[in-house]
Amino acid sequence: MTTDGPGPLLRCTGLTRVFGQGQHAVRAVHDVDLSMRRGEIASIVGESGSGKSTLARLILRLLAPTAGSVMFDGRDVTRLRGFARRRAYWTHVQAVFQDPFGSFNQFYPVRHVLRSALRLEEAHLSRRERETRMTAALESVGLDAGSVLDQLPHELSGGQRQRVMIARAVMVKPELLIADEPTTMIDASSRANILNVLLDLNRDHTLTILFITHDISLATYVSDTLFIMQGGQLVESGPVEQVTRAPEHDYTRRLFADTFSLHGGSWRGAGGSAA
Repeated sequence: MTTDGPGPLLRCTGLTRVFGQGQHAVRAVHDVDLSMRRGEIASIVGESGSGKSTLARLILRLLAPTAGSVMFDGRDVTRLRGFARRRAYWTHVQAVFQDPFGSFNQFYPVRHVLRSALRLEEAHLSRRERETRMTAALESVGLDAGSVLDQLPHELSGGQRQRVMIARAVMVKPELLIADEPTTMIDASSRANILNVLLDLNRDHTLTILFITHDISLATYVSDTLFIMQGGQLVESGPVEQVTRAPEHDYTRRLFADTFSLHGGSWRGAGGSAA
């Protein structure tokens, strides 16, 4: 699943975001260090309010950090100025969010949604080239272009809408995809499909993926590396096998215990298993 490169594709150092001032200040993300290799899947895991989505938005440069830095492919992208520079960055880093329906304009078909993503690219594409790119992107996520390109959002299932959003993201051929709770608002059968789509994209296109979830069982299924967040801080990280077998932090152990209990099983750690 992973491919080692000459250096990390993504490195965050001392990343901090504070909302508000004085006694009302809230440290949503505090002094986070993390790095990702090219071609790996890493997961940020934490409960609601842990800071994981804020961290994603800092990496995407949708939010400016209060302190710290974001390095992408050896370049400092911490303080990109102007929409043009951020747009150029977004051809390398794309995101999929948890509400696929909210990402659509309800009055336009899938074709319009996909075509709009190509505006990130400076190159002029002919109509045939656009159609080819859209068809290939849909096929990469398991959708038939002839069936969905002219459909409106309400004519698609939740899982189909999310796969269209993934297709939209990968159509510009990014190096990093940030998937922020992409399975939260879809049913269980569609959830498995989305996870397998991400795994296929990683395997077939060497796409680096940062998967964000509150469900540590999903994270262990797709990931090479786990980053555990609590209260805006990174409290534990490591290869998925290491963290699963012998978690060091009480919060990580509680996430495992709570999640597997919710799913009707048990977790024992240190060589144990979920049943």
